Amino acid sequence: MTGREHTRTVQIGDKVIGGGNPILIQSMTNTRTEDVESTVRQILQLEEAGCELVRCTVPTMEAALALPQIRNRIHIPLVADIHFNYKLAIAAIENGADKIRINPGNIGSSDNVRAVVDAARERQVPIRVGVNSGSLEKDLLEQYHGVCAKALVQSALDKCHMIEEMNYDNLVVSIKSSDVLMCADAYKQFAEVSDYPLHVGITEAGTILSGNIKSSIGLALILSEGIGDTIRVSLTGDPCEEIKSARLILRTLGLRRGGIEVVSCPTCGRTRIDLISLASQVENMVQAYPLDLKVAVMGCVVNGPGEAREADIGVAGGVGEGLLFRHGEILRKVPEEQILQALQDELDHWES
Repeated sequence: MTGREHTRTVQIGDKVIGGGNPILIQSMTNTRTEDVESTVRQILQLEEAGCELVRCTVPTMEAALALPQIRNRIHIPLVADIHFNYKLAIAAIENGADKIRINPGNIGSSDNVRAVVDAARERQVPIRVGVNSGSLEKDLLEQYHGVCAKALVQSALDKCHMIEEMNYDNLVVSIKSSDVLMCADAYKQFAEVSDYPLHVGITEAGTILSGNIKSSIGLALILSEGIGDTIRVSLTGDPCEEIKSARLILRTLGLRRGGIEVVSCPTCGRTRIDLISLASQVENMVQAYPLDLKVAVMGCVVNGPGEAREADIGVAGGVGEGLLFRHGEILRKVPEEQILQALQDELDHWES
């Protein structure tokens, strides 16, 4: 059963996941959802970065009532994140959430879960069933002698079966852990026994540095197995950084095309230009171009046009200057302070 082409399809707003559809990138706002202006502003920034689904926390009734105002001003599906209070889940559904995320184990009795499921069924709103290693049920902890992949999978299956028995199966599943290998193993095990589409990610991954490393390893292990229909790179930082990282992970794994890929050498004693600063500037500059290209930023003639011949366009540093090249063929020399502008001019010409 393993393979994203074999998962069920689920409609989320105007997007469809599962069944071999493209893997969608999502993130979560860190604003107070009640603050409509701040929340909309951040979502629009996320959209510009490439976010395709966005999740907002709904911890209060005021937040639930703010959802229509937010949804009317954004352009991607809106997911409501609910914990503990089943009435907030119902309110989010009634106020236009395109999907809700719940952990059925923390919103009370089966009657509470049924009330949420009934509201979701009435409006055909998908439910993301979220399981987290930090909230495993006591009986499963005892049965499996602590947190492990099998316990996470069993918890997810139990929750899916609970909702299925309530005559609803419009579900997406996530199984999150901060333990990278455990998380990857759990997703693989679940995909072998269920065809529900999967939202994948490494939870509580950490800061920009550690979070990117953990997420890259974990998502590579999962996605390379043909598993995963939506992804989130969880980072302690600006949510837009999550989108940049997710796009790069998908592109590196050959699961997403489009957007400029920047390659650069690690620098050494031969480098005579400020390559570190230049590479960062180039990486930021190319975000605005909807081109499927590879741009090389190389430190010297050794790591220059020849080594970076596979790049569509690039620069190799010299003494206070740079060589601008296309597919290994030198175009011209430019002073160091004009390298960035020269690259930008070439991309502008390419785009036209």
